[in-house]
Amino acid sequence: MEIPHQRLIYFQLTVETGSIRAAASRLDIAASAVSRQIGLLETALDATLLERRRDGVRATPVGEMLLDYCQRRTLLDREFSDALDAYQRLETGQITLCIGEGFVGDVIDHPLREFTEAHRGVRLEVDTGSTKEIIESVVNDEAHIGLMYHEQVHPHLRFWCSTRQPLVLLMSPCHALASDRAPLTIEQLAAYPMALWHPGHGVRALVDAAFREAGHRPVVGIQTGSLEVLKHSARASLSVTLLPRFAAARELEEGTLVARDVVGRRFSEANAHMVTRIGRRMPRAGLQLLRHLQHWMSAFRCDVPPTNKR
Repeated sequence: MEIPHQRLIYFQLTVETGSIRAAASRLDIAASAVSRQIGLLETALDATLLERRRDGVRATPVGEMLLDYCQRRTLLDREFSDALDAYQRLETGQITLCIGEGFVGDVIDHPLREFTEAHRGVRLEVDTGSTKEIIESVVNDEAHIGLMYHEQVHPHLRFWCSTRQPLVLLMSPCHALASDRAPLTIEQLAAYPMALWHPGHGVRALVDAAFREAGHRPVVGIQTGSLEVLKHSARASLSVTLLPRFAAARELEEGTLVARDVVGRRFSEANAHMVTRIGRRMPRAGLQLLRHLQHWMSAFRCDVPPTNKR
């Protein structure tokens, strides 16, 4: 049964003030208008709601039931209004991110910590995945925001930010290639054991394509699905590895790894991307987080403009 909200207000105020005249005065309308609306309510419910007395009115048993309903509805309205207000002030809500493993340190070390301190009521959910998994998660609305590496085009993705983030060769400071700062060629890389992602990973596909175009094959010493294994093997001088600088920002800052540029179009034109689904209405906290990540993440602070404009 659909009951007009305004009639409920007239009824509730009449019971609470004790008379139709007092309710009308509070509402600044004619007493006959209040009486007529309550009469329509009684007709709709097929029940008498008010008992007229000398000193005013009081609710009948059915009226008491309706009054309880009105009070609970008012409370729910107030709770919803308060919750909406808190949500719009970025005090509550949940944002889900799906990101490539290389972004984890860049996201967690500073940007997310600062964001959560400023918005303690907003809960963040962070999952990692391959480029394919990130795209599927964003397109299927399982994640609000995706952070992925390498060039990708998708008709359902909006690219909020894309920055040039070349692949560089990472190695221990003690490695034979660490002393020279000149850019390396793929031919030089082909002489050293490498730690690489498993075949099928986006970065691995980029590496394999670059070596193939140069007429060489990488010497694969270690294959893994773990970023930490790649970096640890390079720090231990077991091998060298190819990653964007932001994926090893802490190790480069601490000096446990050094980076060398590599000559090659595919390596130099790789990009980091921040994506959402085209047409998805983002929560206010999500829009705030997009701007926050774009401003503070190393992956999206780069002097070189991205190759593609979207």
